Amino acid sequence: MIPIEITTANEGIRLDALIASYYPHLSRATIKRFIDQGNILRSDGKKCTKGDKISLLYTYMLTKEPVEQTLQPNPDIPLHILYEDEALLAINKPAAINCQPNKIDETDTLANALLNYCSPLEGVGDSPLTCGILHRIDFDTSGLILVAKNQSIYNQLREQFAAHTVEKHYAALVTGRITTPTKLEHYLAHNPRCPGRMVDASQWHDVKRPMYAATAYEPRWQRQLQNHPVSLLDVTIFTGVTHQIRAQLSLAGYPIVGDKQYGGLQIEGFPRHFLHAASAQFIHPLTQRSMTLQAPLQKDLTKLLSKIK
Repeated sequence: MIPIEITTANEGIRLDALIASYYPHLSRATIKRFIDQGNILRSDGKKCTKGDKISLLYTYMLTKEPVEQTLQPNPDIPLHILYEDEALLAINKPAAINCQPNKIDETDTLANALLNYCSPLEGVGDSPLTCGILHRIDFDTSGLILVAKNQSIYNQLREQFAAHTVEKHYAALVTGRITTPTKLEHYLAHNPRCPGRMVDASQWHDVKRPMYAATAYEPRWQRQLQNHPVSLLDVTIFTGVTHQIRAQLSLAGYPIVGDKQYGGLQIEGFPRHFLHAASAQFIHPLTQRSMTLQAPLQKDLTKLLSKIK
């Protein structure tokens, strides 16, 4: 057990802030994880939580020294690099891979592949799991991912994302005949009875943290697939809510083809939903000029499109 020295100057501050002052090299995520694992005990036997306020009535002990955990590089995951310069990378992510791990010991994500390609990405971002990735798309969504090569670039680009000035376009194939451009606006929330699914918060009385979501789409064409009308949409998102495009299009009555979670038309031999992050427009943090990067459709998407009449 390792005692934590407490002074009158520490009284009343949060426990995570105190640990950060003693271990300034540790990330916030590592400190949070260390505390959440029950590694700090109070003299009355209580396991501390990160928001606990320090009190001189107690002494505090660490069960062990906290150490920064790092991702493991994975050389077996190929990267389709669309663009690279001294500031950033652009990747065309395939389907069936997560952008980042949920736990530090996972090795089969895009972040692990990025770390193998460019080791300085370690530690770039807002957690040890970020590896410079500026935004995420779903496991079965393919397409453009932007990656910052250092913390300064990461911070500058994240400010653009937070201000909703990064213009992101997606290609989505949906069930239904759509001929008119439309903007969708909902307050979405996590389904309290079905984890991993988003719902219209206005239709539920017991949801937590409703989040405003705004999505616009323009139809590109309308055709037939397995005797069902389908439309290819150019989708623009103005916010970044979980499953935003999938949930809002489903709520509008146009679920994405292949999307099992949101009622999409299922196609034999096509095991995922037809949603692809096609492009992003932003201000390059070094040149301060507008830049647009595009990701071509993955082969499984073009193959499906070739079957549509």
